[in-house]
Amino acid sequence: MQAFNKKAIREHILNQLAALSNEEKKSIELQQRKHLFTNSIWENARVIGITCSTSIEWDTKLIIKQAWEEKKTVALPKTIYEQSRMDFYKIDDFTELTVGYQGILEPSSNIDKLIEKQSIDLLIVPGVVFDQYGYRIGFGGGYYDRFLADFPNTTLSLLSTLQLVKNLPIEKHDIHVQYLITENGFEKVLAKK
Repeated sequence: MQAFNKKAIREHILNQLAALSNEEKKSIELQQRKHLFTNSIWENARVIGITCSTSIEWDTKLIIKQAWEEKKTVALPKTIYEQSRMDFYKIDDFTELTVGYQGILEPSSNIDKLIEKQSIDLLIVPGVVFDQYGYRIGFGGGYYDRFLADFPNTTLSLLSTLQLVKNLPIEKHDIHVQYLITENGFEKVLAKK
């Protein structure tokens, strides 16, 4: 039953996001970036883990460019589908990306640029819907929950208030993020009762 609920919630939120105009989406993204870039968590992070967004997600390309401008290391995930895992690789330019799992731009495999999990200071975790406790519903692959299971550093997600609900159905393998950034600001998630 929970899988059905997650699927229904995901579809509902994706439909709401798709209804946003380009102007509304860009305005929300601008506010998200403003809140992110002025926070000490961003300022103190030297290595940023982040995905290269698809058209239905919040644009991360300007965040990646800002990280490069600030001389931060940018690490993007490559999905190893056969092993149900992700590895993060340093990228220095968008030309280092190729189309990978489910059409997402990913780094070309280059072992010299592999970034160890514990070296990522700040991981920006994608998702479709979130609750006040930082639990999320992603796109259904479970890759981030597996990666987060033993991730030792700071996690946050970028979202709109449209994507925020009071509670989500939680399964034992679900891992919450520590912070949420909406167009309204930067929030530490609530502790689960």
